[in-house]
Amino acid sequence: MGYAASEPGTATVAPALAIKILIAGGFGVGKTTMVGTISEIRPLHTEELLSDRGIGVDDTSGVESKVTTTVALDFGRITIRDGLWLYLFGTPGQDRFWFMWDELALGALGAVVLADTRRLQDSFPAVDYFEQRRIPFVVGVNCFDGARRYDPTKVRRALGLNENIPIVMCDVRDRGSVRDVLTTLVTYAVEGMSPRY
Repeated sequence: MGYAASEPGTATVAPALAIKILIAGGFGVGKTTMVGTISEIRPLHTEELLSDRGIGVDDTSGVESKVTTTVALDFGRITIRDGLWLYLFGTPGQDRFWFMWDELALGALGAVVLADTRRLQDSFPAVDYFEQRRIPFVVGVNCFDGARRYDPTKVRRALGLNENIPIVMCDVRDRGSVRDVLTTLVTYAVEGMSPRY
């Protein structure tokens, strides 16, 4: 009895593969925007309105106009080719939701730590998180309108980063810019992480 797959010259189907990427960083740094900019599907957002209960708990300095916050995750998808996808998971940025990071990080190839040079200290917890867990990451400096531009070397020094960790200047509202950050991360995670440790 013959089967189609056993016929000579029959093309084999490549196994499907989904690559998980985390988008992390401080409150209001642009994680939700980044996922929404690049996702080919309508992204899943778990945004809730900021309320009076967050006063004194959530630090909104520097992002006073922000009216919503991610309370669980953002999710988006990009098809690289047939059978190969990037799944993007945006983490919540506030301290009180960090308990979710361990679940979101399971099986991740790597992470983008978004940074805002006006509030660079908000990036330290994400940098520490991925360094401690040895998860490859790149830093994407989101260049906000009106924010001072810094040389990547100065950002590296301010964050205390190893010289092997890529820093990419970006605008998370621009699809091409987001694509460049993700390409840098995947390349670094697959080819360039080993010298770091």
